[in-house]
Amino acid sequence: MERLKTRADFQAVMAAGVASKTPHFALHRAVSSAICTAQVGAVIPKRWAKRAVTRNAIRRQIYGVMAQWAPQLPVAAHVVRLRASFDAKQFHSATSESLKRALRVELQQLFEKLPRP
Repeated sequence: MERLKTRADFQAVMAAGVASKTPHFALHRAVSSAICTAQVGAVIPKRWAKRAVTRNAIRRQIYGVMAQWAPQLPVAAHVVRLRASFDAKQFHSATSESLKRALRVELQQLFEKLPRP
């Protein structure tokens, strides 16, 4: 499993469309013959997570769940995109256990909904 690095790679995967989604996340997948291993990336817009510490915590959770699912992911490029903010009143801290748990549960649901090729 390798990470997407360039803006062009991210844009190509995002243009391919949404493979699955949950209330807070969307998973984009692009299949290409040029790809020989699963590629992954995460997009956390400032619009939905204002503080850098929050964006980094969400990104760490995304890559952690992706690593668990890596053996089951098809050979394609995958991008997880945050599409809605988490309620700041419910989750007071970016590093709170309740936020980490909520992120993991929703990310697990996102990958479970992913259609198999």
